[in-house]
Amino acid sequence: MAIFLDQNSKIIVQGMTGSEGMKHTQRMLKGGSNIVGGVNPRKAGETVEVDGKTLPIFGSVAEAMKATAANVTVMFVPPAFAKAAMIEAIDAEIKLAVAITEGIPVHDSAEAWAYNVSKGLKTRIIGPNCPGIISPGKSNAGITPSDITGPGPIGLVSKSGTLTYQMMFELRDIGMSTAIGIGGDPVIGTTHIDALEAFQNDPETKAIVLIGEIGGDSEEKAAAYIKDHVTKPVVAYVAGFTAPEGKTMGHAGAIVSGSAGTAQAKKEAFEAVGVKVGKTPSETAALMREVISSL
Repeated sequence: MAIFLDQNSKIIVQGMTGSEGMKHTQRMLKGGSNIVGGVNPRKAGETVEVDGKTLPIFGSVAEAMKATAANVTVMFVPPAFAKAAMIEAIDAEIKLAVAITEGIPVHDSAEAWAYNVSKGLKTRIIGPNCPGIISPGKSNAGITPSDITGPGPIGLVSKSGTLTYQMMFELRDIGMSTAIGIGGDPVIGTTHIDALEAFQNDPETKAIVLIGEIGGDSEEKAAAYIKDHVTKPVVAYVAGFTAPEGKTMGHAGAIVSGSAGTAQAKKEAFEAVGVKVGKTPSETAALMREVISSL
């Protein structure tokens, strides 16, 4: 089993014909993803050859869905066009939209999300500024390397792309049901809580790793949700214990004000609801090994 993305997912790529879109389309195909087409209004009607596979280019997400029955889109579009790409996907009511692009203005992300809410949340958005989602052995929608790990019983949700890859590698001998990089921007689509809910409801996911970082209150909200709704074991890691107060660090959302948003406050919130928190990614992986061995 997997959440949000599986072997039946049919993926289109918005911005496939650009350098990043083409590079990662090749990588996703090599990883076993079922890519069925691309979207570029200026190249509609053309085809591209990607590793021996001929892929059609469509003028819009709606056209691509009608022709291919696609239910997932991955966006490799420049920041200036990302809001329009997200709104196009929302209008087409595609089931899952993965926004890889970083550097999108916060008000653009906020407008796109508000538009999605106004349309009834028919489209699940992952990101922006994220590595996407991978269900190892089934499908990969994004930039996560497909060969880090195989299928297994661990669900992973992370704000950080790099730490997603590291945790997948650390636990590669056990494997993942699905790993989701949700992104660290102030406004994102899918949250820690959305992933926790889905992993809790997935019978093949036996335990969950949650990776957070300083800034915002997503982790504190996740801790409260775990207390009330999650019965599966959860271990966590929070990046940013050495970050100076009041300074924006890395991801646009990672700013600390007073005690709110600090790594220590998040660690305490998790530990208060019985979630063990590792001091390093490797220690967090070791905690998960203990959990898996005890199941």
